[in-house]
Amino acid sequence: MEIVNFTPYSAALGGAILGLSAALLLLTKGRVAGISGIAGGVIIPEKGDTLWRVIFIAGIVLGGGLYQLISNGTDSILFVGIDHIQSVVNTSMLIIAGLLVGIGTTIGTGCTSGHGICGLARKSPRSLAATVSFMIAGIVTVFIMTTFFGAGS
Repeated sequence: MEIVNFTPYSAALGGAILGLSAALLLLTKGRVAGISGIAGGVIIPEKGDTLWRVIFIAGIVLGGGLYQLISNGTDSILFVGIDHIQSVVNTSMLIIAGLLVGIGTTIGTGCTSGHGICGLARKSPRSLAATVSFMIAGIVTVFIMTTFFGAGS
């Protein structure tokens, strides 16, 4: 396997920002930064608990867009090797993958951000089991997609 875009500086910065945002959300709202739970609270809102969720999700979308905008054509140490972000599969595969992730987060009562970032930081055994399951499922999925469907090539 060849690592095409090894970007340790931007990865470390992104990880630090994720950790900081998760800590700030826990400190200010008493909430875990699990994206599936945050999005679920927008889809099925609770009274007085929607605005921060919409702002959080908007920040994720706008942050990705801003990164895309400022990194395009930049040779900065943070953006080296990243010209643009694009999908390597068609839209129908993305929709199927999104539905499967939604089903998985419902069955697993949480997502990678909730369990992997926040749950592990709180030393939750349930989150450790969920995160190990996510990683194994991801590895198996990549193997199947690259071996049998030619994805990523």
